[in-house]
Amino acid sequence: MIVDIFIPCFIDQIYPETGLNMIKILKKLDIEVHYNQEQTCCGQIAFNGGFWDEAKAMGEKFINDFPNNRPIVTPTASCAGMVRNYYPELFHNTALHNECRQVQKNIFEFTEFLVKVLKVTDLGAEFNAKVTYHDSCAALREIRIKDEPRQLLSNVKGLELIEMKDNEVCCGFGGTFSVKHTSISSAMAEQKVLNAIDTGAEYIVSTDLSCLMHQASYAKKKKLPIKIIHLIDVLASGW
Repeated sequence: MIVDIFIPCFIDQIYPETGLNMIKILKKLDIEVHYNQEQTCCGQIAFNGGFWDEAKAMGEKFINDFPNNRPIVTPTASCAGMVRNYYPELFHNTALHNECRQVQKNIFEFTEFLVKVLKVTDLGAEFNAKVTYHDSCAALREIRIKDEPRQLLSNVKGLELIEMKDNEVCCGFGGTFSVKHTSISSAMAEQKVLNAIDTGAEYIVSTDLSCLMHQASYAKKKKLPIKIIHLIDVLASGW
């Protein structure tokens, strides 16, 4: 199988090792990986901020960056959700209508791709730690994945998964929400991080580094004893 990969802005700029680990895993599964170095942003930030003209311009570039009719795999549910759920609002009955539908059909969040497309749930990973899992809003509500990440974690040697209270509640990031509504956002992060700590876990794991970055910032500011790690980095451990 040949796949294209899409690396979101914040992974490219802040957590590049997660993108590299995704490639490492795909290559282990004998997947041929193509990376278009001209790719940039899916336009989600502009879209959520109400700048639809700018979002459409970025979306047009995204569609043109992935002209091949093959899977597009991304390490974040929020970008996959943007393309799958909101591009139709930008490109319905436009010149890119058909191309948009093709990209929508082809894009997959990484754990969704592993479990639903490749039928893989065990990568031979080893990660000796107690972890708790955060369901990001995008993964749970836009991509509709819940069991897939947990299936993958359940097969990681040495890992103990402990569910936190209110694991389906938002962590308060929400992109520009965390900037425009700082007090509410911080209170939601506090609740999420304290719920995670109450489990006795050493790490919070998720499919979305934007959520994890938000929670890590709160934990660091308050000097709380918990760390964050992307699910991909767990799956790339121990082999």
